[in-house]
Order: sequence, then C-alpha cells, then structure tokens
Amino acid sequence: MSSEKIVITSALPYANGEIHIGHVVSTYLPADIYARYCRMKGYEVVFTCATDDYGTPILIKAEQEGKTPREYVEYWNKRDLEDFTKLGISFDFFYKTSSEENLKLTQYFFLRLYEKGYIYSKEVEQPYCEKDKKFLPDRYVVGKCPYCGAEDQYSDGCEVCGRTFEAGEILNPRCILCGSKPVAKRSLHYFFKLSLFSERLKAWLEGNKNLQSEVKNYVLRWIEAGLKDWDITRDITWGVPIPLKEAEGKVLYGWFDNHLCYISTTLKYLESKGIDGKRFWNSARIYHFIGKDIVYHHYLFLPAMRLGLDEEYALPTAIPTRGHLLLQGQKFSKSRGWYVSLREFLERFPPDYLRYYLSSITPYSQADVNFDWREFAAKINNELVANIGNFIYRVLSFIYTRFDATVPKPRDPDDLDKELINKMKETTLSAGAYIEKNELDRGLKTIVEFSTFCNQYFQRKEPWKRGENAANCLYYAANATRSLAILLHPYIPYSTEELWRQLMLEGSVGMQRWDSASDLLLEVGHKILKPTVLFKKISDEELEPWLEKFKGSKPSG
Repeated sequence: MSSEKIVITSALPYANGEIHIGHVVSTYLPADIYARYCRMKGYEVVFTCATDDYGTPILIKAEQEGKTPREYVEYWNKRDLEDFTKLGISFDFFYKTSSEENLKLTQYFFLRLYEKGYIYSKEVEQPYCEKDKKFLPDRYVVGKCPYCGAEDQYSDGCEVCGRTFEAGEILNPRCILCGSKPVAKRSLHYFFKLSLFSERLKAWLEGNKNLQSEVKNYVLRWIEAGLKDWDITRDITWGVPIPLKEAEGKVLYGWFDNHLCYISTTLKYLESKGIDGKRFWNSARIYHFIGKDIVYHHYLFLPAMRLGLDEEYALPTAIPTRGHLLLQGQKFSKSRGWYVSLREFLERFPPDYLRYYLSSITPYSQADVNFDWREFAAKINNELVANIGNFIYRVLSFIYTRFDATVPKPRDPDDLDKELINKMKETTLSAGAYIEKNELDRGLKTIVEFSTFCNQYFQRKEPWKRGENAANCLYYAANATRSLAILLHPYIPYSTEELWRQLMLEGSVGMQRWDSASDLLLEVGHKILKPTVLFKKISDEELEPWLEKFKGSKPSG
C-alpha cells in the first residue's frame, strides 16, 4: 500500500428532493472516478459525502408534508444514498450535516473564531411576519427582483437573472406562509469578518498551483473588489444552535456548517476504523469536488474559516470545479418538467451508459455541457457497443470457440504484437496521468483510442484464418481485454466487473493495481467463461419517448 493519503469529498446534496442527472455531472461522478482510480493506484483513499439537512427550504417542505424537519431529511438521506449506490458512486461513508459530530465541530469552529475576534454581533433589520409571529429569513419571503423585475423570486436571490441580494432589497415582499406583507424588525445577528482574510486568501489562491486558473482568477477579482463580512445567523429553529447564551433561539446559516461536514464526516469514518482522523486529514491530499454555482462558498468561506483556526484542519489541495448540465440545450427545470431524475433514468438504462456518456462529454472546466438524447445513443452505440464491446466479444468468442476457452500459447511477438504491447503501456501511463490531473474526459478518450487500435490489430492479424497468427493474436488481444477492464473500471465499474467475471480472474477488478494494466498477466492456459455481450445498442424505440418528451419550444425562464 502506498503511503499517499487522499481525502475526496463531493458537494453535499440538499435534502429536499431527488437527485437528477444534472447533479451527477459536476460533482458525484467525477469524484467517484477519481476515487476509484486512486484506490487502484494503491493510495489510502477516504471518499465521503452527506446530505445538507439544515435551512429554510427544509422547514417549509417539512411543514407542507406534516413532518418534523428531522423526519423529512432522514427520508431524503436514505433515498439519495440509494440512488447514488445504483449509479455506482462508491462513497466510503455517507452521512448528514444534522449529525451530532457535525453539530459539535460547527460549534467548536464558531467559538474558536469568536474568541479570536473573527466573529462579531450587531443588530440588523429583518423581515418579520406579524400574523405568523416569526422572522422570515431567505425563502420565507418572495417578491419582485430589484434588478430584472422577475416576479415570485426568493428574498436572497433571483433565479432568472442570477443576482443575489440582502434582506430588505426584494420589491413587493410577501410572507410565503400567509401572503401578508412583512414588517422590518431588529434582530441580533452574528457576522464573520471575511473582509479580514483578503490578503491571506489571496496568498493561498496565488500559491496553490492545483487550483484551476480560470476559477482562481475571478475569485481573485472578487477579493480585489472588496469582500464583505458575512451574516452567519438565521432566525429559525432548524439548524446548528449558536452556542452563546445571548443567541438563544438563533441558528447558524447553513453555509457555515455544511462544508465543515466534509471534515466531521471524514473523521467519523476514519475513527470508526481505529484511525486518528485529524492526523490523517492533515497529512492527506484533499479534494473537494463541486459545481460552479458554489465557487464563492468553497474558495472564500471554506478556506477563510480554516485559516481563522490557523489551519488546525488542512486546506484543500484542489477544488475540482465543473459546469452545469443542460438538457437538450436548456437548463433543468423541475417545475416545468424539463428534468430527468437519476432514478427514472436508471430504470430505463444501465448506470454505466450514463457514466460513460457524461464522462466523455464533461471537460475539466466550468463550461456547461449538454445532454442530447441522440448524441447519448450515438456515443453508446458507436463507442461502447461497436468499438469497446465489439473488440472484447470477438476476442473472447474466438478463444472460447477456437481454443477450447483457453488462452493460447504465442510464438515470439511480431512487430504488430509489439506495437500492441507498447500501446498497452502507453495508454496505462497517459490515461493515468490525465486522471491524476482530473482531466477525466481526456483519460477516457485515450482509453477509447486504445480500444480502436485493438480492433485494428485484430483485423490486421486475421485470426479466423487459423494460421500461426491466430495464437499470437488471441494471446495478446486477451491481455488487452484484461487491460481494458482495469483502465475502464473507474468509468464503467459494473461492466468491467462483468468482464472480469467472464475472464474468470480472481477477486474484483476494482482491487487490481492500475499499473498492472500495462503488463501481460493473463497467462497461457488460462480458462475463460462463455462470453456474453457486455453492451447492447439503444434502439430508436427506446429513444423515442425521451425525444418526444423533450421536443418543442424552449422552456420559459
């Protein structure tokens, strides 16, 4: 086992609705591919996630469904984990921000930052509903956007123009519970002195060469424009209580506690294994996988809070950030039906089909990518089926039928055989190098190109002619199928495990060492099972309902 320690986290799904395929593209799938690869490299890997349980939307939803907030989030925690598991997301541990461990760590951070003078209190005006007798934070108030005029927007930001704003800025405000106009009422709030961290954040950003330059550069522009202190108080009942006597009845804003859950969840898992969690965290490479919509929180709030505790908990090595997924060129919209849930998708197609397609189209950048149903089918049919699947099935079928299911003994390799051996080595190195740099799409492209070469090799060797080329071809091609099983495993784990079973190799492909993909380890005389087709084409009939559902005009808003 390598001494290299790796901590991988994914942005926390909010516990108020099902996972859709748009959530998968930027965060959970890239993190899983990277985690699987790192395990195969022999690194000590901890891959964790949790549901984000606190906040106003949870309270509203729970009230609407007649549940307590805890009952409500428990349901979504269980449901989300089921859906992630079906997709093959291999978390070591999936927890929740409402855990006792996260509550304690969050309150510890608050008190330490407060003692150091990084948190202060002041009275602010907040909307208050006289009919319901409560303060109305964030999403309890709706009204008209002060920037673009869009109606029915929440008081903390506009979903149409994307601008965020402070309490009191929304026009024509009304209480979401009763519809009455709120009044302004003073409330004691606590603020984190984000402005004090400008220089330290700038130094960290400029000194960390692992951060994407495109993201880093505009975060630096935010710092240069001037950072504002951050209101970390909410006047609601559901959240981490502020641990001060004078703050009774107030809770911390969800963005104060949710990224601390990366730490509390990881430590909880490690300590359950008898490992010193804090020591592991502070000696590991740390990767927080996120989507571009939460850059501000992860590049400013998260490091500033850790800097405020003098890096008692290490800052991230990298924050891999990717763009959003569009559906047929348009933004996802659950309310308008422009939306595919992960569960619905996996009821119709194998999980590896979604994993393969999204991996192949998603670059390591903030560029949005588009899920197109016809392109999806074409990728699966032309690459997984006609390229990768075709090569594997032909090789194993020839061995099974022509050589009694036994890997034949080759003669000395000719130039074409040597070229295949070299391609195996080159692909293992280059695909691994791309994945190490989080360029997962380029890693997959390299592997697909290797499969294309393998098909060409098979055609040029013509093993059906039963000459001396046949044994050489099938020995080296069989080893190439073993190599493909390893190289493709981080991307399509269900299919590669099935291939490993057909090759009658011991254990799990996920337990193999990545570097062994370059070696000829499938021995002469090795027996294989009768092969079955790994991938089946997506038919026009299967595609038609989806094309019909998502045709027509652009959804408004």
